[in-house]
Amino acid sequence: MSDYALELLSISCTFHSKDDPGQRYTAVADTTLRVRAGEFVSVVGPTGCGKSTLLNVGAGLLEPSSGTIKVFGQTLAGVNARAGYMFQTEALMPWRSAIDNVMVGLQYRGVPDADARGQAEAWLSRVGLSGFGDRYPHQLSGGMRKRVALAQTLVLDPDIILMDEPFSALDIQTRQLMENEVLDIWSAPSRAAPRGSQGRKAVLFITHDLDEAIAMSDRVVVLSAGPATHPIGEFAIDLARPRDVAEVRTQPRFVELHTQIWEVLRDEVLKGYAQQLRKAA
Repeated sequence: MSDYALELLSISCTFHSKDDPGQRYTAVADTTLRVRAGEFVSVVGPTGCGKSTLLNVGAGLLEPSSGTIKVFGQTLAGVNARAGYMFQTEALMPWRSAIDNVMVGLQYRGVPDADARGQAEAWLSRVGLSGFGDRYPHQLSGGMRKRVALAQTLVLDPDIILMDEPFSALDIQTRQLMENEVLDIWSAPSRAAPRGSQGRKAVLFITHDLDEAIAMSDRVVVLSAGPATHPIGEFAIDLARPRDVAEVRTQPRFVELHTQIWEVLRDEVLKGYAQQLRKAA
């Protein structure tokens, strides 16, 4: 079995303009990104640089214009069945209760309702929502809805977890609680995890928050401003685990890493900001 859970190899994504089919826009150009089994990798870059595009490619939801996707050494064709995807925007069904939302993926896989309900209850308890299964999304706070979405993703026991800025809309206190929750769950051994991963899932985490990326990750990849985004830096995060995302920010090594990565990222953020201003003008 490959050491890598997910490999995006020489990926390029070019799109045609809806208004003018003759116009083309290259969002991602010749990008290679690998995530080892059990590794937590964050990708940071300016707004609109193509971070989510890469995540959609890894999920098998978007076919690249060129390049290859491999999942545990096998070339991906179609949807990545070994990955769970936690979206930036909520994917909860408003007409279903919390427990019914968590169950739905298992039901689609043909798991009997009684078994699906038992697994959903266990995961709601694990994310701190025991007793809230009968609540509907509108009856839950933003943080609680994110916990339901996390349980909805993890109940399917994916080998790879794809996360697209899942906590960006939360207040800072709730956000840090959710970040620690994810790290606790990710660190817990799983018998279903691939050999060599120390029982952990592989995580590809998209964020615009550099502090969040450093606090949570084993490795941080920096993307250039678009168009034709590509990796321009890669940093190993050698902070000890387990980590508390609030406490780790006070460590001198965290500050050193932040300074090093920001030196690479800063100019790209300024480029991206200038591009956004030109589009708005």
